Amino acid sequence: MRLSPQGLVPEPGYLARLMMKMQELAESPMPDYAITEYEPVIDSADMTPVHWRQIAHNIAEGYQHFDGFVVLHGTDTMAYTASALAFMLPNLAKPVVLTGSQLPLGQVRNDARENLKTAMMFAADYPVPEVGVFFGEMLLRGCRTTKASASRLDAFDSPNYPPLALAETSIELHEDRIRRPTGSASEPLRVAPLDPVELATFRLFPGMSVDVLRNLLQRPLRALILESYGVGNGPASNAEFLRVLREAADAGTVIVTCTQCRHGAVSQAAYAAGRALADCGVVSGADMTIEAAIAKLFHLFSRELPLAEIKRLVGVNLVGELTDGKL
Repeated sequence: MRLSPQGLVPEPGYLARLMMKMQELAESPMPDYAITEYEPVIDSADMTPVHWRQIAHNIAEGYQHFDGFVVLHGTDTMAYTASALAFMLPNLAKPVVLTGSQLPLGQVRNDARENLKTAMMFAADYPVPEVGVFFGEMLLRGCRTTKASASRLDAFDSPNYPPLALAETSIELHEDRIRRPTGSASEPLRVAPLDPVELATFRLFPGMSVDVLRNLLQRPLRALILESYGVGNGPASNAEFLRVLREAADAGTVIVTCTQCRHGAVSQAAYAAGRALADCGVVSGADMTIEAAIAKLFHLFSRELPLAEIKRLVGVNLVGELTDGKL
């Protein structure tokens, strides 16, 4: 990003020019690197699944030539991209680290410099064979990550899974938290399909309109993420609300409930109000972030699975996106 009269905008070639001026990138222990820049460069608010596929295929194409990969990404949709890549790279055996900054690299005061350097070191020299997000001294599992602050330099959080590593005065790698590779670094990297489907999110709140929900659940909608209260509760005394959910689920719409709370998991058996949603055909999203739930539904529908299997797999830990046993 570079400052313009319209505010911060992406500029082609600007990153490469700035990195060439960073003397420390030529010194040990920094790795050799190559830059791939997309045309056009975009603000991350313009990200789409088309861009996710482009990134995944570029990583696969260069997989045998590099020890790891850094994806430089705007913060607005970084957690969505990290979640998507986790599902798209099923046999990943090398690090893929997303990073960015709150203050651009070209500004005198910025957080980009350290984020970039440390992400490069993780990608080149550390055994982290999964998609991660490095930001503000923490390496987080990508499909557990969410943007938690619009202004703080530690902008990202992993509410229900601890950091994979900390990079403070020294780098502390927590190997017990890192997924074992599901493939070999010597074999080609596969790219799993991930295409958008007609999906929406709906946040419960006191005074919500059931008519709005009913309209939202009309075809062509195929899946809905219901942001419920607490451990998966909803207004169980509202018969019309429950009827709308039941009719949609019976008609083939996959409805997944995720908690509005930052920490914790859905447990549909804890309260009658949660059990009522389950009885309507709403399935638990456990402790997934909204970003991970969206990416997972895109992924599952892209596999053209039977509807019952999609519903079952929503609650199965596929790439570390949810905690086993928290359903």
